[in-house]
Amino acid sequence: MIEFPAPAKINLTLRVLGKRPDGFHEIETLIVPIALEDRLTAEPAAEWSFSCDDPSVPADDRNLVVRAARIFFAETGVDGKVRVHLAKAVPHGGGLGGGSSDAAAALRMLDALYATRLPRERLMQMAAALGSDVPVFIDARPAWCRGRGEIVEPADFSAHLPILLLKPEFPIPTPWAYKHWQGSREVPGVRYQPQQFPWGVLENSLERPVFEKYLLLPSMKEWLLKQPETAGALMSGSGSTMFAILREAGTGEALAARAESLWGPLWTIETATARHNSH
Repeated sequence: MIEFPAPAKINLTLRVLGKRPDGFHEIETLIVPIALEDRLTAEPAAEWSFSCDDPSVPADDRNLVVRAARIFFAETGVDGKVRVHLAKAVPHGGGLGGGSSDAAAALRMLDALYATRLPRERLMQMAAALGSDVPVFIDARPAWCRGRGEIVEPADFSAHLPILLLKPEFPIPTPWAYKHWQGSREVPGVRYQPQQFPWGVLENSLERPVFEKYLLLPSMKEWLLKQPETAGALMSGSGSTMFAILREAGTGEALAARAESLWGPLWTIETATARHNSH
């Protein structure tokens, strides 16, 4: 049996630059993996099968792991008799890249299991065919992503930031957020301007369309920015997860408890940006 981690991510900076002729949006985003991760396992079996410990996750072609395996087997000609299991820790529809990371981990895991030794460029091409967010997870290290997200350049980012993630019960579909970006307006009294830090900038163009419709999220952001534990706060990706950069590790639980006393049940976890070796 072989096991691979699939780390979640946050977008510290996400700038939408405009609509492209192909229908996608031109973006520039700093993606940083975090210590929260799904886990994928694979072992040889009599026939192909996929399972997940979260019953709300589809186990058919709607699942990016299943699609990643299909692409891998088609491209390599490998006979895909393997049992794959996904243990979920990252909520879906939260802007944390869980599905994209699972897909990239599946490609890397199958490459290792079958010793196909595919070059990184080939893995990146297969990843890009699965979705704009998938290529960055092939290396799973901090990176600037441009184009529609598929142009990945390693970022010089070594800050180890404690963070609290807070996600309400509703998901937000990424295509919806991008579709409503143009023409969206700021909610009065909410801070959208870039938050400057020694390690970078917190900024997210998708807060505008998302906050207009999902009014809980701008309230959460403003509340988080006023709390003594918080150095900065932002929505990750297309939401619905909000994250707070904590001034000190270990303070997230009390902050989460106060948030839940205001807004009711939230999915929350204190974690941190993942440590990695710069190269």
